[in-house]
Amino acid sequence: MSDAMDQPLADEAVTEINPDVDIAPEPVTGPQVAEGEKLLEVDDVTLRFGGVVALDSVSFEIRKGEILGLIGPNGAGKTTCFNVMTGVYQPTSGQVRFKGADLGRRKKYAITKLGIARTFQNIRLFANMTALENVMVGVDAHHSTGVGSAMFRLPKHRREEAQGLARATELLEFMGLTGKADELARNLPYGDQRRLEIARALATSPQLVCLDEPAAGFNPAEKARLMDLIRLIRDQGYTVLLIEHDMRLVMGVTDRIVVLEFGRKIAEGSPAEIRDNPAVIAAYLGVAEDAS
Repeated sequence: MSDAMDQPLADEAVTEINPDVDIAPEPVTGPQVAEGEKLLEVDDVTLRFGGVVALDSVSFEIRKGEILGLIGPNGAGKTTCFNVMTGVYQPTSGQVRFKGADLGRRKKYAITKLGIARTFQNIRLFANMTALENVMVGVDAHHSTGVGSAMFRLPKHRREEAQGLARATELLEFMGLTGKADELARNLPYGDQRRLEIARALATSPQLVCLDEPAAGFNPAEKARLMDLIRLIRDQGYTVLLIEHDMRLVMGVTDRIVVLEFGRKIAEGSPAEIRDNPAVIAAYLGVAEDAS
């Protein structure tokens, strides 16, 4: 995929989201988690690459219905933690539990089916597919018909296809991308590509949406709109985990924040508590915690 897809375009138009569209998660089967209770738990997770300790006994939880921020200086282990939670890496020790069940050595697609979706620091769209087709890929994650059913256009396949098209169209409308449904992903402005990737993640009907630096390359106006979008996603019934470098955005949109430094958790609390935490200030400013 061309590196051009990862570069912001100057002075591009900002797409307006449509808050009136209902994109609430599809009904889920299996164990249910009540609002405010633990949805995902990272329990004493350590990850080693040879002699390098990327995560060191990290523990925190994500509660259903909240926006949790995961922050830290460059190299703190934020994306590595993300990757452990979404099945990219297997922890050396410790557990990640979703709705009380250990994710163990599940494959990435199986974790997606359970209800965890993510976006990436560097946009990973299918460049030569249309915006609508990209979102349809996400919808397909929960389709149960196989190749044979698709080849012979059996009724169940046609029904799932129609439902998937309706869901993808709904998500594009919510993101303000309805008029760009038939455009190739590679031809979309940078901001629209970011929103399209979020739409594709939501199309998998997740309970937990993990956003990895969604504001990368955004100007201040776009960041303000992104904050509104994240709140709307939560208000529609999703739980959100946010990795982001922009502290103004994180402080303005999250309910709680977890702070990592050199692979260890150094703080956890509300935005106000994190803002005044000496360990966090030291980590970001590079000064001793007890400095006068």
